[in-house]
Amino acid sequence: MAANFWVGGPTGSLQIGDGSLRFILGPCLLESASHALDLAAAIDAQLRARGAGWIFKASFDKANRSSPSGARGPGLARGLQILAEVRAQLGVPVTTDVHLPDQVAEVAQVVDLVQVPAFLCRQTDLLWAVGACGKPAHLKKGQFVAPGAMAGALAKLREAGGGPALITERGSAFGHNDLVVDMRGLVELRALGAAVGMDATHAAQRPGALGDRSGGQRWAVPALARAAVAVGVDVLFAEVHEDPDRAPSDGPVMVPLAALGGLIDQVLAIHAAVNGAPVVDLGAPGRG
Repeated sequence: MAANFWVGGPTGSLQIGDGSLRFILGPCLLESASHALDLAAAIDAQLRARGAGWIFKASFDKANRSSPSGARGPGLARGLQILAEVRAQLGVPVTTDVHLPDQVAEVAQVVDLVQVPAFLCRQTDLLWAVGACGKPAHLKKGQFVAPGAMAGALAKLREAGGGPALITERGSAFGHNDLVVDMRGLVELRALGAAVGMDATHAAQRPGALGDRSGGQRWAVPALARAAVAVGVDVLFAEVHEDPDRAPSDGPVMVPLAALGGLIDQVLAIHAAVNGAPVVDLGAPGRG
């Protein structure tokens, strides 16, 4: 599985795993075309000002809501139309998550990176479909899966002819309604041979903590992002919204748009410092 690959356009416009820090940013779900375009343009301005490459992410359907009354999004057809508009107007790669094998081929015609949700990271038929679709895969590590066990998900992609992959940490279940991040897992994921990401917003979730929806600790997002970049990741994932407290999904952990620039500056500075420091190698992950 390649740890260095391109996304975007027929020949690729953004390289992942080349030593640069890239970003996957956007709202949890698509609210409307105008909202997606306005938010994406605002994020793009922040990233372009800092010379940082990024991918726009938003979901056409959030199929794992805590409650049946939770917002889900505009659906597959309209959602892909909106993502295509963002891609065409801003010239940035786009990604979204798939939930069923029969969604994959249609999604892959529009997006540059196909995302597999954490809850579905071991679903064989879904992984086979993603592996066969011809686009790079983004696997969110399940809250119930040890980092090394993601080797099985990569193997399923490979069986179907899959190429490059990004695996992203997003925390592990820790008792009821909580997650914890063991930063050693980022090193273990790297040893699998894929590019590595960190989802700093979902890792700060408290699943189902608010009864009919998930809660979270937004204050922890910058700390998780800084720590992961210091350990070493290729991609930092964060959900962003101009007014998180009014967002229809994942508001408690979303990064306010007004704070995004400061967070990007922090992690880029850490990335530059770590990349410029001497390599300290005490061996590969293993038993013991």
